[in-house]
Amino acid sequence: MTTYLILTVIGSDRPGLVGELAAAISAHDGNWLESSMSHLAGQFAGIVKVAVPQARAQALHEALAGLSGLKVTAVSSAEQTPAKGRRLKLALVGHDRIGIVREVSQVLARHAVNVEELATHTSSAPMSAETLFHATAELLAGADLDARSLAAELERLSDDLMVDITLDEALK
Repeated sequence: MTTYLILTVIGSDRPGLVGELAAAISAHDGNWLESSMSHLAGQFAGIVKVAVPQARAQALHEALAGLSGLKVTAVSSAEQTPAKGRRLKLALVGHDRIGIVREVSQVLARHAVNVEELATHTSSAPMSAETLFHATAELLAGADLDARSLAAELERLSDDLMVDITLDEALK
């Protein structure tokens, strides 16, 4: 029988860190299924989905706890079929200010849209050197989503925040 684990990993970034994590997983017959990892301000942060034989899960937990300089948390998860619904992509760019993510996410929640992936970063504007905020998101909504209403509310928010927001149906 197979157990699925969702691992969260955080620690000071250094060369070989992912290799050590992968070695511990494979040494316990674990199969690395999905992951998202990032380097932020000198820290490494990641989330990994692993399939491991149930009989080896506890030993894997212990091995992960022994990795030097990493804090690894493991949560059991049932294997799930991919969620169904409308896949959307959102892109946002504008002058950085406090509250952008909060306000956009509140609009999405009101329309029962789930944020499945979110990536953000800041950059300098080419001419003014002001700080720009960028966000891209992969979203999942029910088949009954009123896309016009969502787009209209995002448009109003875009005007209030002075950012450009685009929302498109994903091809996947």
